[in-house]
Amino acid sequence: MKSLEELNLIDDFLMNAVAQDREVGEPCLKRILSVLLEREIDQVEITPQRLIKGWRPEIKGVRLDVEVRELVSDANGDKIVASIFDVEPHNQDDLAFPKFARYRQARIDGNYMQRGDRTYEKLPDLYIISITGFDVFGEDQMVYTFHNQCKEVPRLVYKDGVNLIFFNTEGTKGGSQAIRNMLKYIRNSREISAVDEDTRAIDGFVQQVKTDPILRESYMTIGDVIDREKRYERRDTRIDDILDLLADLGEIPDGLRSQLEGIRDEGVLKHLHKVAAHAESIEDFNLHMPIDL
Repeated sequence: MKSLEELNLIDDFLMNAVAQDREVGEPCLKRILSVLLEREIDQVEITPQRLIKGWRPEIKGVRLDVEVRELVSDANGDKIVASIFDVEPHNQDDLAFPKFARYRQARIDGNYMQRGDRTYEKLPDLYIISITGFDVFGEDQMVYTFHNQCKEVPRLVYKDGVNLIFFNTEGTKGGSQAIRNMLKYIRNSREISAVDEDTRAIDGFVQQVKTDPILRESYMTIGDVIDREKRYERRDTRIDDILDLLADLGEIPDGLRSQLEGIRDEGVLKHLHKVAAHAESIEDFNLHMPIDL
């Protein structure tokens, strides 16, 4: 496990520690988002480590690393949520990222509609922002932005307000110099990487958080909790992927999800994922299931 000084903003713990800090959280996240999205982010509310539960016990929930809500004034002068930014740093390429983003979009949107709402216009714009220490798509781009598009009429703008953005801290193509500098600092959060006004400001926030004595005392305990939650999330994602593959072969047997959730060995789940990808039938897959569950 890294020391607190060795952590970077690409690490979950430090990003969440910054977001939770009442003094630096809002100005730091506003500055990061303003640079990466290339527009001014003004007033925000931040909720770190937010859990959105499933509709039923058997439905998977999601944990948002950092949720930033952008506030604007409506015609009556009341503050409303204009945009939601789900900011997710990732150091490990162990998720099916497009489907991972798709599921997060569904669960976040469902949390902003209430029973009795008669229009969907109130839904805020949504930005699923993944900041990765690797290249998800293999094109060496610093930024990958995805929007829904009409196949038959590509120029037709589909105004659903959904923005799926992947920032690749290892990329060398595209993006502005300001984005390049910010991604470099997020990957390596040291004074040497603070090369412009924005990254120097972020470094000041980060160093303030890293020297907090209360944070230093709690680092090991909180870090263990986050690591454990991440392992559970990776297991759940792998199980979902297995069931998605098997659904193409026929009806999923009752209790199969519970059986898979009972498997604690990550290696066994990884093997079953490969089996599901090549199985010709669900019966074929079942032959590979452990018998001592």
